[in-house]
Amino acid sequence: MKKRKRLGSPVAPVMNGTLETQSSLEINCVAKPPDALSCGVCVCGCCGALRPRYKRLVDNIFPEDPEDGLVKTNMEKLTFYALSAPEKLDRIGAYLSERLIRDVGRHRYGYVCIAMEALDQLLMACHCQSINLFVESFLKMVAKLLESEKPNLQILGTNSFVKFANIEEDTPSYHRSYDFFVSRFSEMCHSSHDDMEIKTKIRMSGIKGLQGVVRKTVNDELQANIWDPQHMDKIVPSLLFNLQHVEEAESRSPSPLQAPEKEKENPAELAERCLRELLGRAAFGNIKNAIKPVLIHLDNHSLWEPKVFAIRCFKIIMYSIQLLSHLDANSRSAATVRAGIVEVLSEAAVIAATGSVGPTVLEMFNTLLRQLRLSIDYALTGSYDGAISLGTKIIKEHEERMFQEAVIKTIGSFASTLPTYQRSEVILFIMSKVPLPSLHHPMETGKTGENRNRLTQIMLLKSLLQVSTGFQCNNMMSALPSNFLDRLLSTALMEDAEIRLFVLEILISFIDRHGNRHKFSTISTLSDISVLKLKVDKCSRQDTVFMKKHSQQLYRHIYLSCKEETNIQKHYEALYGLLALISIELANEEVVVDLIRLVLAVQDVAQVNEENLPVYNRCALYALGAAYLNLISQLTTVPAFCQHIHEVIETRKKEAPYMLPEDVFVERPRLSQNLDGVVIELLFRQSKISEVLGGSGYNSDRLCLPYIPQLTDEDRLSKRKSIGETISLQVEVESRNSPEKEERVPAEEITYETLKKAIVDSVAVEEQERERRRQVVEKFQKAPFEEIAAHCGARASLLQSKLNQIFEITIRPPPSPSGTITAAYGQPQNHSIPVYEMKFPDLCVY
Repeated sequence: MKKRKRLGSPVAPVMNGTLETQSSLEINCVAKPPDALSCGVCVCGCCGALRPRYKRLVDNIFPEDPEDGLVKTNMEKLTFYALSAPEKLDRIGAYLSERLIRDVGRHRYGYVCIAMEALDQLLMACHCQSINLFVESFLKMVAKLLESEKPNLQILGTNSFVKFANIEEDTPSYHRSYDFFVSRFSEMCHSSHDDMEIKTKIRMSGIKGLQGVVRKTVNDELQANIWDPQHMDKIVPSLLFNLQHVEEAESRSPSPLQAPEKEKENPAELAERCLRELLGRAAFGNIKNAIKPVLIHLDNHSLWEPKVFAIRCFKIIMYSIQLLSHLDANSRSAATVRAGIVEVLSEAAVIAATGSVGPTVLEMFNTLLRQLRLSIDYALTGSYDGAISLGTKIIKEHEERMFQEAVIKTIGSFASTLPTYQRSEVILFIMSKVPLPSLHHPMETGKTGENRNRLTQIMLLKSLLQVSTGFQCNNMMSALPSNFLDRLLSTALMEDAEIRLFVLEILISFIDRHGNRHKFSTISTLSDISVLKLKVDKCSRQDTVFMKKHSQQLYRHIYLSCKEETNIQKHYEALYGLLALISIELANEEVVVDLIRLVLAVQDVAQVNEENLPVYNRCALYALGAAYLNLISQLTTVPAFCQHIHEVIETRKKEAPYMLPEDVFVERPRLSQNLDGVVIELLFRQSKISEVLGGSGYNSDRLCLPYIPQLTDEDRLSKRKSIGETISLQVEVESRNSPEKEERVPAEEITYETLKKAIVDSVAVEEQERERRRQVVEKFQKAPFEEIAAHCGARASLLQSKLNQIFEITIRPPPSPSGTITAAYGQPQNHSIPVYEMKFPDLCVY
């Protein structure tokens, strides 16, 4: 007995208000078999008085009938207990998770909803350090719901996860993973449930879930990087899938009363907002991983050709430079696919161009121009590999032409949003890519090379015309710098009529700064130009400087363009517009005089006809001169000048209407078969014009001089047929204007041998100059220092002696203190004191 009393004396700890001795526990353990022990534990677990308090509090929130919902009073007790004893929060979560899993297995979905509601309230109320363990149980329950095949349970789990995603946790988590949720939510976004309404709800739940994952992880550095390709390759295509099926969602036309609700349940709008939020949170280093899945999705589903959806996507993502690299990657795709990419880029570029700076702009234009060149090569060779072989994909020329037009349109769209200084850089960049026949820009030879050169020139000039359209620059020196203008005007000497027309239109775009271009689209002799409502400003100082530097160059190319046999009506309309715009935008008295001389020289070309021009070209030159002189006479407002022009025009109307634009520049021009022996009354006389304008203050001496174009290297380098005639005319006119008017020297006869000798001599001179420069460089590199110093010293001494001679000649005697020193008869003395020997008073010294 004593032994048993000794064993039973210790008292076991209090447990749920009951006392239990240690001896009884030992006896039970010894006396009962293992089965009986397990039964005793089971009986103890079923007894409510023996259950832990957190379990009893959790059990009390569940009503007997699940339709009654959560027991709010008991839920408040559970919340208070969790806040009072945060160390129990993880056990509460584990027990709730156990109950939920059991209820899901038994299909007791009412209790499942109550458990999730309790979890949501606990999450919103508790922000202690122990919440991480509770969150693990929560995410386990959400995952269990998402794995269910019941749509309602999937939606319930998603809603709980979204609420959790909006909670800002106080403590970081180092081991939490969201890979399952990204995969499951992405799968829900592609739901194909038979019921349309349920399918829409599941897809929207998936989109909301992805949005919650992004919000939860994007700003948490401790979480797995959501921008990794393994996650972006699931998230972005899921959003694009719902964007792509917007028509399917809109095909059901709801009633007017249901329309607002349906609009809220539109997966496409929700996917668009989610995609905008995703890209809005992306940093510069992460944007590539977000854009790449978009490009892959468009490729896999062939969405470039209709391009509607692709444009919508890139309007959402506000343009990324990755689209350019994708264009390069698809350089051998079908022309329709490349055209779709370029047109998408065109739509997106308008949005993003305002924020582009520096090399990014030139990189874009460089990519587009490179695609133009590749397209030209494809069209010429007929394949992507440069040679047609078995299995080679044949290229359709019209598709490549469509692609080229799309590239040119995109270049114009992007350039139209750039600031002026960037557009100037783009203009210079494009012009530098144009192949020209010059010393520094050799062109490809052969028939294929000539075709490639011509097509490249045309496409690049088209692009340049797109960029220059609407270009506004107050300073023409900045708009047309020398290096750009020289290259542009060089193309005006080409034999190709289409290229020359592009050059004229580009010049017109640059010079027209007040929107007067369309007012000169048709050539006519208006009796009153006030109906045109021209916007005319006074020529600025910068424009005056520009014309002093480049006017002769412009006049020369206009003159040579007028003499081309291949000109058509569009060329003459462009020439008239260019002359008119120069007169309005850049004209002062000197420019007006030179333009009149130029037009009178064009009239002489039609009259003398040394170029053997067709009848239409000669009549067109007469009509062009009449239209321009009619315009400039009314702009100058000199009555006598206007009267002379009006008299000649009226005479032509009566006797020679084929010399006026109203009869020439029409669909069926009325021409004369014989233009030889035109009477002087039908011509504008230079002597008369110089007389009437000289009386109004214009330079009559300059007006009397005939216009002579200057010969440059461009004539030799360009493939023009009239080089010999131009040189012959220049030599003849120079001899005509020599001081010895009485003894006229006959014009030098220009023959083939003379031209050949001139070309060979000029080449020899260039070779000699190049050799001389090489010798100078070699001397300074290899000669001893003493020899170089002696050479430079001798040149310096020679320069000093010349300067001393100039100073002795130009120095005048200084005034004496008492006045000017004069000799007899008031003549100044020859003696002078150099400036450097003069002695100034002390007051003059600082």
